[in-house]
Amino acid sequence: MKWTDRIRQVKILLVSAAILIAVVSLVISHYLTRDLAREERNKMEVWAEAMRTLSDPNESADLNLVLKVIEGNNTIPVVVLDSHGQCSVVRNIHIKGKNRADSLRYEAAEGRRMKAAGRFIRIKLDESPHSDYIDVCYDESLMLKRLAVYPFVQLGVVLIFVVVAIFALLTSKKAEQNKVWVGLSKETAHQLGTPISSLMAWTEMLKESYPDDVLLPELDNDVKRLQLIADRFSKIGSVPELVPASLNEVLCHVADYMDRRTSKKVKIVLDLPGRDVIVKMNQPLFEWVIENLSKNAVDAMGADSGKITLHLEETPTKAVVEVSDTGKGIRKKDISNVFRPGFTTKKRGWGLGLSLAKRIVEDYHKGRIFVKSSEVGKGTTFRIELRK
Repeated sequence: MKWTDRIRQVKILLVSAAILIAVVSLVISHYLTRDLAREERNKMEVWAEAMRTLSDPNESADLNLVLKVIEGNNTIPVVVLDSHGQCSVVRNIHIKGKNRADSLRYEAAEGRRMKAAGRFIRIKLDESPHSDYIDVCYDESLMLKRLAVYPFVQLGVVLIFVVVAIFALLTSKKAEQNKVWVGLSKETAHQLGTPISSLMAWTEMLKESYPDDVLLPELDNDVKRLQLIADRFSKIGSVPELVPASLNEVLCHVADYMDRRTSKKVKIVLDLPGRDVIVKMNQPLFEWVIENLSKNAVDAMGADSGKITLHLEETPTKAVVEVSDTGKGIRKKDISNVFRPGFTTKKRGWGLGLSLAKRIVEDYHKGRIFVKSSEVGKGTTFRIELRK
């Protein structure tokens, strides 16, 4: 089974488990809060009856029991309002920083709020049709409120756990991919080393035997090019040394290299400032990035004529390189995937070039690389920003 398939299955399992836990928690919490709310309603009915008995006691009433019931409520907030809406009794409502007049207004307002919410019990003080009454208004207890909130807190904790778990899986996947790319790069450099050394020796022998051959300098350049490529591969996975170098020089080297190896229909334009832009970089690796972007631009234009523009500018804090082409462009849905390892729109290709370019720019040079703009049928611009 592929690693990506395993990751996908684990993601689905974690999300399914989170949804199941959330649903079960919400259902259980619903029944618990409903039962507790019903129990509190029953308690308030008993408490209201005790208030009625205290307001109109009879000979058979046990006032000690009545007072015990009234004093026994230590959790449910209660406001008793008379028929005129004035507050007469308050329990379990704590008010800080208010004088007595403000407290009375606040308590009456709380009672009206509870009454408007339907949490009140009306008690007539006698049996006559026009007798006065009191409204025993009550609110949910602190325990009931906490119980209502608890499943959402639990859901948040579960979601955080799922996010952390998925992040850990993705990080593990990325680390494993990095090991593969690093191992592949170093092995490639190692395998290239022996034949390159042989080619260098043969080239020197040919120079001695045929010193005037016009093809030998080009052969020598190609061997040096192979040596440069092997050196670049060997640097992947290790921290490269960054030294001050000219971006103008890098872009000129790339333009010259690409101009000699692409169709004459493709025009390569250099747009450079009047003075050198110096930044700390590893020149061979950064040249590789620009070459890769330029080769992708050539591929995007295919056999058609077109133009590649290498633009350089600087600000007080950063240097900016833009590689633009007049090729086929990138679809909007693909822009977010162009730097992902393995993604490619070419019939032939591994989909590693832009991934390595991103690693070189962002991990090694602490810069940024991104698609600045792209339009299908008109072209694409990649932008690189390096700190000065």
